[in-house]
Amino acid sequence: MTTYLHAVSSLDGYIADDNDDVGRLHDWYFNGDHPIVDEDHPGVHGSPFQVSAASVDYVSGMWSAQKVLVIGRHLFDITNGWEGHPPASDHVIVVSHRPKPDGWHPEASYEFVTSVEDALARAHELADGGEIGVTAGDIGGQAFALGLIDQVAIDVVPVVFGGGKPYFGSFTGAQQVLDDPDVVIQGDRVLHLRYPVRRS
Repeated sequence: MTTYLHAVSSLDGYIADDNDDVGRLHDWYFNGDHPIVDEDHPGVHGSPFQVSAASVDYVSGMWSAQKVLVIGRHLFDITNGWEGHPPASDHVIVVSHRPKPDGWHPEASYEFVTSVEDALARAHELADGGEIGVTAGDIGGQAFALGLIDQVAIDVVPVVFGGGKPYFGSFTGAQQVLDDPDVVIQGDRVLHLRYPVRRS
């Protein structure tokens, strides 16, 4: 079972600007003719995800293997939890000190916990041998600092933001050295990288 930190990032390390606008970061999700999921909920995710031939095997493989996604309350709020239909994963764990909104999609497999440690513990119970994704940003940075991340996956897009929401959030842990990437794939307007976390 692998737990990985993941997001699309600008060349200078930002996953959104200060207003949560991702700008051109996600264009590559829609610039090809290879679907990566069956899009049953187009109103939730916008246009169907269709990537280039260079990206399709990597992205579809990652999404199909991911069984649990761990996110923060901020992402839940700005997406409204994708109306109970995340792009990938069977279960979503939301780290929040506020409970799930009353009446919010009771059929959706979303759970709310109050700490990153509890979120990852619950994710391991639910994953059933599959992979666990943790969204980059503050929650991902906390998980990384706590030693709860096995791999760091970054889809780097050739755009420079100059500021915004950093990939590792407010990470203030000790300096860490990762191993060389075991995934390096050049896509169309994106570079897929995946680094194993070095265990001392």
